[in-house]
Amino acid sequence: MSLDAALLAIDRRCGSSAVITDLDVRETHAHDESETTPVVPEAVIRATRTEHVSAILAACHEHRIPITPRSGGTGRVGGAVPVPGGLVLSLEGMDRIVAIEPDDLRVIVEPGVVLRDLHAAVEAEGLFYAPDPNSLESCRLGGNLACNAGGPRAFKYGVTRNWVLGLEAVTADGTVLEVGKPTAKGVTGYDLAGLVVGSEGTLAVVTRATLRLVPKPEEVATLLVFLPSQAALGDAITACLRRRVIPRCLEFLDALALDILRPKAGLAVPSEARAMLLIEVDGEADEIPRQVERVGEAMLSAGALDVLLARTEHERASLWAARRDMSYAMRRQARHKLSEDVVVPRTRIGALLDRCSALSEEHGVRVATYGHAGDGNLHVNLLWDDPDDRPKVEAAIVGLMRATVELGGTLSGEHGIGVLKAPYLPLEQSPALIDLQERIKGVFDPRGILNPGKIFPAGAKRFHGAC
Repeated sequence: MSLDAALLAIDRRCGSSAVITDLDVRETHAHDESETTPVVPEAVIRATRTEHVSAILAACHEHRIPITPRSGGTGRVGGAVPVPGGLVLSLEGMDRIVAIEPDDLRVIVEPGVVLRDLHAAVEAEGLFYAPDPNSLESCRLGGNLACNAGGPRAFKYGVTRNWVLGLEAVTADGTVLEVGKPTAKGVTGYDLAGLVVGSEGTLAVVTRATLRLVPKPEEVATLLVFLPSQAALGDAITACLRRRVIPRCLEFLDALALDILRPKAGLAVPSEARAMLLIEVDGEADEIPRQVERVGEAMLSAGALDVLLARTEHERASLWAARRDMSYAMRRQARHKLSEDVVVPRTRIGALLDRCSALSEEHGVRVATYGHAGDGNLHVNLLWDDPDDRPKVEAAIVGLMRATVELGGTLSGEHGIGVLKAPYLPLEQSPALIDLQERIKGVFDPRGILNPGKIFPAGAKRFHGAC
């Protein structure tokens, strides 16, 4: 392994400005937005085109230098945190919206595009790209693809993978591949695009993506529903679906999360409310009043205390701004916060919330829960002040992971596994399944240089001291 030789090869192929060894730049690329211990890389390599990415990975492969791809660094599980002695491949400079093709209902983008900018660009053409993680103001498409990001609208529209037609991707040895299909249909060969999406940068680096679009909905309506208890949540969701309404968003806040939201909500929250739903419907303009009526009827039949309709675009924007700020608002409630992204079947949400309450009481850790109730994806936040309480927090997390799997759920809905969740993977997946995935990793990356130490328990254990 020769770091100097790898950097020299990269410098020759990509130019001296691509390799950055300044300590301040390296330190900003040592962490993401998780609690993972930062690791300062040996250098940050900035790529601006596919040929650069190919040359960079080929050099790292030849000289056996670990390299971690990074777009926006907004991840929550340590997926973009490098390993000791490794490099960071920064894709922020690959930030072009290459083409919007309205007649084919698709857009071609590079991985450094900020999601907010993509939304604005396609909506200006009367089109719609649905995935909308709450970090959309800063997250980039590369990370969305790596983690198969979702967001509030996933209930109706699905997650990132559902919107990917094709990818240009570079494997660990520098080979450039075109995977997937640029067409609306296509079943030739294995679905390698689907495999790369959600692989957390461990199989290949995406340098260009062709994404599906649909016409932009004519109108959107947002409702606030206050519930007397968490137990009423399941009945409310079921009542809505039985009235043949599929909201595009069905967001949930438990009692503690609701208390944090109150000052920012811009409206009076009933004092007896112990849970809240933020519901959004969209469609043709003449359909919206009937959808709103059906949702309101469903909520009241399920025991809602009150149902409010956002009267103006400003009110709607204020509610979503408060919701999107929820994670950061919770960070301000305690010195330390860990957010665990788990999923259970919709009908088991109430049971999971009960388990969260029990874990909070058992371990003496504050637990606040919010998330995407429509698809059973909840963000369970553990809050604490005393550093000595960390063992209690870890015990509560283990309990949460076990409860999630026991309820028929999965360990992550959109954040990925990364470093922090890798030790829990055997709770959900059998040894045979983990082994199969590791062998697939070996086919794409035989020398193990591409984002090592992520997803799989053995890798996480190997790098745990540093990561």
